[in-house]
Amino acid sequence: MTGITLPKRTERALHELTGEARPEVALILVMRDAVAYRIQQLNEGLAAFEAKYGMSWDAYRERWQDETREQDYAWEAEHDYLEWEGMVTRKRRLEDAYGWLA
Repeated sequence: MTGITLPKRTERALHELTGEARPEVALILVMRDAVAYRIQQLNEGLAAFEAKYGMSWDAYRERWQDETREQDYAWEAEHDYLEWEGMVTRKRRLEDAYGWLA
């Protein structure tokens, strides 16, 4: 394990944010909170796409891959597909990172 040295101001800030006196534990708590917040933001974005298209990402991706609906290839639909896919991928990566911080 690699050690890091934090400035005293950072250690104090971590202590104030978390109530944890050990900087290494406080840092993990802050990182977990940050990852959880980002996952929450992604969930809100994913819910907006699910509401817009009336289906889950997996259902939308399957429909997209069928290539049977011409309107799926409009600029907005393609843009949404790429953004939605990126959000799903980012959420999976953040969930992995959250697990590493356990």
